[in-house]
Amino acid sequence: MARLSEFEEHRGRLWGVAYRITGSVADADDAVQEAWLRWQAVPDGEAAEPRAYLTTVVSRICYDQLGSARSRRERYVGCWLPEPVLGGDGGGAPLPEDRVTLDESVGMALLAVLERLTPAERTAFVLHDVFAVPFTEIAEAVGRTPVSVRQLASRARRRVRAESPRRSVDRDEHRRAVEAFLAAATGRDLDALMKVLDPGAVWRADGGGKVSAARHPVSGRDKVCRLVEGLVNRWEPGTLVLEVREVNGAPGLVLSLPESGQFAVAAFTVYRGLITEIDVVANPDKLRHLGLGG
Repeated sequence: MARLSEFEEHRGRLWGVAYRITGSVADADDAVQEAWLRWQAVPDGEAAEPRAYLTTVVSRICYDQLGSARSRRERYVGCWLPEPVLGGDGGGAPLPEDRVTLDESVGMALLAVLERLTPAERTAFVLHDVFAVPFTEIAEAVGRTPVSVRQLASRARRRVRAESPRRSVDRDEHRRAVEAFLAAATGRDLDALMKVLDPGAVWRADGGGKVSAARHPVSGRDKVCRLVEGLVNRWEPGTLVLEVREVNGAPGLVLSLPESGQFAVAAFTVYRGLITEIDVVANPDKLRHLGLGG
């Protein structure tokens, strides 16, 4: 029981590390389960610092997963987006099943940038810059020297800074933009929709070949506006339900078609009151863990 209680004390942190490294809820679950199995086999007294030991173990598992995950994603149909996590109901209240602290480090935009890093860079960045893990411990996870790991983290940090989209830090501003988008879309108000979208707005949709979705990013306010208008016009008023929810640490939307049981989750990037990016996950395989409609 002591061994179990020690593990449970760190489970949330371990899952948070795993999700940020892999961008996959399923892979994070698998990594934490494998870490538990390995933890059970550790002789008494071998792990003097359980948190450091377990963080290294789960990080190594995720690091090893990234190689095969990258090859799968290269064959993926359409845009690949991370599996979303929801953090609250319409009022923003935390849900009891939350498994990860929702902050900017799990934002869809950042996770998309992390996809462009090498497995070693991504692991080093997540562990050092997000979880403040010392370079000596990261070196054990990725099989490099501490000096090499420091360079990996620095290179990753520069790339993240250069490639991450600008975004508002004002949460209320973000929510207002999402709610304005919601009102314009449900009201089929094209002019209002144009006003809330940035001129360079980008729409990405992940259907995984399982549901209909644009296979390539759609760029430009006019094109995104027409796409949203076309999607909304496919259904009679009231058949498409949109609800503001916490999506990866910021206000987003859950879209549902109750009659068919279909769902999608949309994450938004907002800058200076305008929506610059919309990431929509519609692949049912990536939403199963959310229990939507259940």
